[in-house]
Amino acid sequence: MSARDRALGAFAGLALGDALGMPTQSMSRAEIARRYGTVDRLLDAVPDQPIAPGMPAGSITDDTEQALLLARLLVDGGGRVEPLVFAKALLDWEADMIRRGSADLLGPSTKRALDLLQAGVPPEEAGRGGSTNGAAMRITPVAIATPPALDPLLGAVTAASLITHNSSLGIAGAAAVAAAVSAGIDGAPLGEALDHAERAAAAGAHCGQWTEGGDIAARIRWARGWVRGVGPEALADAVYEVVGTSVAAQESVVAALALAEALGERPFDALALAAGLGGDTDTVAAMCGAILGAQHGLSGLPAEEVAAVVEVNGLDFGPVVDGLLELREGKSHGD
Repeated sequence: MSARDRALGAFAGLALGDALGMPTQSMSRAEIARRYGTVDRLLDAVPDQPIAPGMPAGSITDDTEQALLLARLLVDGGGRVEPLVFAKALLDWEADMIRRGSADLLGPSTKRALDLLQAGVPPEEAGRGGSTNGAAMRITPVAIATPPALDPLLGAVTAASLITHNSSLGIAGAAAVAAAVSAGIDGAPLGEALDHAERAAAAGAHCGQWTEGGDIAARIRWARGWVRGVGPEALADAVYEVVGTSVAAQESVVAALALAEALGERPFDALALAAGLGGDTDTVAAMCGAILGAQHGLSGLPAEEVAAVVEVNGLDFGPVVDGLLELREGKSHGD
């Protein structure tokens, strides 16, 4: 399998997970079961969905849209994204969402950081309180553009996270996802990729402003051991009730990696289960999808469902993936 197929798989897996979780985001597990039954396919959102009311099946959310936004900025910037340029792009994205009447706007950490930035706070200070999963949900293009060697990868993750999530938890969560995706693109088996995610989370915990909360690397290690060999119902209970699926990085990132550990050979089942868990379903499924997409490649994901997501949203991952892989190749040769 080529690196390009794996990189395309990472973006397609992210979008597929995002779309599966779109109709269930911010709902409880019990409410999802009552309104949708078992989530085993792309679904239309119910009219009173709290974030995406009535959106058609296959629609993506902020997870994929912001990942694509960051990807284009990386390619245009030759691998670098100026913080103020990124901030303006995020604000423009939210303004466009408001014009479209969407309730799918900037997350709490990102919104607070950009408000501080507009008030004159320096970029390196604005994101110091950002401990949610916003950096992790959109980190896939950084992972595609950067080989998995820990020091340069962590540097790239920190640079991309600084403006909104310059905290120990925000960077650790983003580093975990990036490391798993980048290692997968290099062909590392799933176990090795998730081991690398643990190492990256441990290193990321020493970056940015220290923020209280459970250590992400330790929680990943514990959760991976706990879920191995667990059946789907017990797995759902474990992730929803104990790991947690909120926007907190130390919950949702750990949930995504736990699902990848337990259902790594069945990517669609992992993403569908994530979509039915409740909480920040679209982001948990998107992060898990990026990790498993890098493992299985575009050719290893369900073609019909991926094609539906691409068509509904008018997506074309090819050009941006090619640009990101050029950056990766340059970094591999020290350019």
